[in-house]
Formats: sequence, structure tokens, C-alpha cells
Amino acid sequence: MKTSDYDYDLPPEFIAQTPVEPRDSSRLQVLHRQSGEIEHAHFYDLPRYLKPGDLLVLNETRVLPARLYARKIPGGGRAEILLLRRQSALTWEALVGGKGLNPGVKVQVESGPAAEIITNLGSSRRLVQFDRPVEDYLAAAGHVPLPPYIHAALEDPERYQTVYARQPGSAAAPTAGLHFTPRLLAELQDAGIELTSLILHVGLDTFVPVTEADPRTHKIHTEWCRVPPEAAQAVRDAHRRGGRVVAVGTTSVRTLESAARRAAPDESLAAYEGPTDLFILPGYRFQVVDALVTNFHLPRSTLIMLVSAFARREMILRAYEIAKQEGYRFYSFGDAMLIL
Repeated sequence: MKTSDYDYDLPPEFIAQTPVEPRDSSRLQVLHRQSGEIEHAHFYDLPRYLKPGDLLVLNETRVLPARLYARKIPGGGRAEILLLRRQSALTWEALVGGKGLNPGVKVQVESGPAAEIITNLGSSRRLVQFDRPVEDYLAAAGHVPLPPYIHAALEDPERYQTVYARQPGSAAAPTAGLHFTPRLLAELQDAGIELTSLILHVGLDTFVPVTEADPRTHKIHTEWCRVPPEAAQAVRDAHRRGGRVVAVGTTSVRTLESAARRAAPDESLAAYEGPTDLFILPGYRFQVVDALVTNFHLPRSTLIMLVSAFARREMILRAYEIAKQEGYRFYSFGDAMLIL
């Protein structure tokens, strides 16, 4: 297995810079794993491809307005802090931007608290200690961070949130869910398709390409997730009645499969809360997920490897080439795939 096996060429003009309106008017490429057949539809056509008794699993995480602008104390030099993970009531692991942001340097967050750089964690990562809980100031001081490949300003920050986002904690959106509208969710339920929710708080490492020649040597990032008891029961019920478990996004896949790996031998899935570092590569045997709603992913990423485990690598790369030929839009604000 080689990382280069998951590479493909994507000219910049294919990378969506803005979301479409309305959300569910994005295009939908439907890939049938058994036959290799590909259909072209729109996201609002999703009910056509699901059936009564299927279960749609949504990730309810909400993106934190985690980008903070600050100035050094003293001197006033500009600094930027991107919160990644809370370590304690006052300390966060963060990415920093600016000159000389070394341990001992203090900054004043615009419209927020003062902070001190405590530890250099390597590259641009730092442990930052605030003098007050920074969460109290995020509404006023924070800005929603967009992925590094999006260069256009986002007029409405809510367009980088799913319509069902409930639990703040992510540094990036679970973008497969951005296509849903309240109307479409209601239509799916009216058609007999069940809904349930879980949580995985997405980290920025999701955008980091695999640099090792052999992806099996790559150490994947750890993220916090939760499968509540009612979601685990909904999955068990769906399989009992012959319905498919349809994961919305790779985050839902990792969460469900992580919980399944921790279930008792006599259980297909149990409630779970805690960290996951599950790295799904081709050869992985899926225990829970039967179908997947996803976007088009970056080359050499852990995400394209996951979807290549769900469908064959050759099938996924062929589908991506067809998507380019058909003018699909890629990445976070791009179009969607349904893999059946």
C-alpha cells in the first residue's frame, strides 16, 4: 500500500470557494458499489435513493468561532490564535500566527481576555493560557475558521454550520451535512427514513495530508466522539428491521465504527463516549455502516483513504475523474457523493 495510490490531480478551479443556495441544490454523484454504476442527481433527490426503514446518522457538532485576533503585550505586534483543543479551564492547544510567539510572550485578544504562550508544541502549535475562560468571549471575539483552501470571504458564518449543529466543539465543519435543509430532513422523515445523531468534534488535522510513503505508518489525529444510548439503539433497530445505516460524513463513520469496536461480543453497537484514533484503510471490515453520504476529499488524505475502504480505491478514483469531467465542485463547499 502506498500513499501515492490515493493521489489525483485537481486544478484549483474545481475547489468550491462559496456554498450554493439553497443548500440542497448541490449536485449528488451516486456510486453503486456492487455494479460500479454512477448516477448524477441533486442533493434534494436523496429521498429517491433511500428507502423506508433506513437510518440516517447525523453529526451534531458545531464549529467554534475559534479564530482569535490579538496583539502582543507590550509592543502591539499582531498575533492570531486558532483554538484546537481545551486542555483545562484556562489552557488550550492552539495554532498561532505572528512573529516571536514563544513561551513567555503575552498577548491581548481583541474584545477578549489576555493570554500567555506557555509551551511550544512544535511547528506553529502552542499551549496557550488565558487569564479568564476564553469560551465566555468567543461570541464577541471569535471568528469561524475556514479551511486553508477557501480564500473567499464567507458573508454568513452559519453557512459553515449544518442546520442541525447543536454541540460546539469543532475546529472544522462535518461538511457532508452542509447540504441538508430543514425541508429535506422533514421530507426524508415523511418517507419513512429514520434520523439519529451522534457527536464527533472535528480537528484541523483532518486537512493534513499523509506524508509517509506507506499510509499504514501514519499516526492519525485523535478526536473526541460520543454515541448516545438512543443512537446505538436506533442503529440496532435499523439492522434488526433490515434497514441500512447511512452515515452522513466520514466523521459519523469513524464514530460508529469506533463504538462498534468497543461493543461487547453479543452487541453490534453500544453507547460510547471518549477519544477515537481509528484510521480506516482499505482492507478494513465495516461493522455498522451500510451507505455513506460524503463530499469529494483532498488527495493523499485520510478521508479519501476511508472512502476507498468503503468502495474500492479504483472505483473511487474513477468516480472522482468522472466528477471532474462533469464539472462537479470539490471539498468543503462542493458537491456530494452517495455511496450505496
